[in-house]
Amino acid sequence: MDCDRQAGRIDLHIHSTASDGTYSPLQLLDMALAEGLRAISITDHDSIEGTKQIDPGRVPEGLLFLTGVEISAAPPPGYPLSGSLHILGYGFDPGDPALSRPLQQLQAARSDRNPQILQRLQRIGIDLRREDIAAAAPGGQLGRPHIARALVQKGHARSIDDAFDRFLGSGKPAYVDKYRIPAEEAVAALRAAGGVAVLAHPFLIEGLDEAGLLRLAADLKALGLQGIEVYYPGHSSAQVKSSLSMAARFGMLVTGGTDFHGDLTPEIQLGRGAGDLFVPFCVYEALVAALPAR
Repeated sequence: MDCDRQAGRIDLHIHSTASDGTYSPLQLLDMALAEGLRAISITDHDSIEGTKQIDPGRVPEGLLFLTGVEISAAPPPGYPLSGSLHILGYGFDPGDPALSRPLQQLQAARSDRNPQILQRLQRIGIDLRREDIAAAAPGGQLGRPHIARALVQKGHARSIDDAFDRFLGSGKPAYVDKYRIPAEEAVAALRAAGGVAVLAHPFLIEGLDEAGLLRLAADLKALGLQGIEVYYPGHSSAQVKSSLSMAARFGMLVTGGTDFHGDLTPEIQLGRGAGDLFVPFCVYEALVAALPAR
């Protein structure tokens, strides 16, 4: 993507304490300013509580803010994938019920999932309680990352990754599958709320080769998807190039961000990923230009 790097860098994939990040939305604003970022979006998992905490009139001068979310979606029919598709949403009205209703469903399902995970841990001799999870979480909705953190703090796992590898990951003793809304509904809800829908980190989707990703992108575009997250710490340079080609082929927007979670993934820095990620400001400009007038 041909952009002027001198215009600065942005980060459009950030998690706060409203989901599984370790910094509050207001702390993230200060951190972004200190990093010299031009624009950010807080994209919590299945929650817009973090993005709603940002008063547009109080965003520091020199920094631009875009409402955001990352929705756990089920793939379209014909894609027997084991995990979720993650659909990023940007620029929507956070007060629109078209989006708040499906997010409430996802949050309720997450709350129902946690006790089941704790029960499975108890069956294998690990007595972890909800208060242990809450103590390990800085706030917001509780989920598997917070359970993993509690397992580490209680001495049952060496690290967050170890907790997932031994207990919480797919196929492990305490794994419980989660509810996902259909991708078509996620995209439709975002667009109905005045936002733009983007496929997150396509090369992290398990079970698809590049031809499968092309087919998925085409099918999702037919459902209303408007963009692809190209710049991402988990994408190799070859995958960035392929993602750019995919976006151009389908006439989609390009986005990018670090997937910053704070101390949960300390190797990922805000605005810089593993140190060398650069998401240019023109990505933000194109995204804002694509938003419907309100």
